[in-house]
Amino acid sequence: MERTNAFNSNTTINAHHYIGVWITRDGFIRHEFLPNGRYTEARGDKQNAYTGYYSVLGNHVEYLDDTGFTAEGDFRDGVFYHAGMVLYKETA
Repeated sequence: MERTNAFNSNTTINAHHYIGVWITRDGFIRHEFLPNGRYTEARGDKQNAYTGYYSVLGNHVEYLDDTGFTAEGDFRDGVFYHAGMVLYKETA
């Protein structure tokens, strides 16, 4: 299986189900995957609490935060699991 994008590859990602905003049920955490391989995470009123690059391999996501830490998550059955959080795709 090939990675969808490498960190900081400047590759535009098109038409992947994970692109968009994922949000916890209480709405406190909003996680957005952007088509340019970047992500941003808002926590409560704090926009861009975390930002960085992400890379996808199948349903697995790896993060390289701008501060240097790494993290990971997985999409399963239309739900995103990340760092103990459960996020659902925001719909219009």
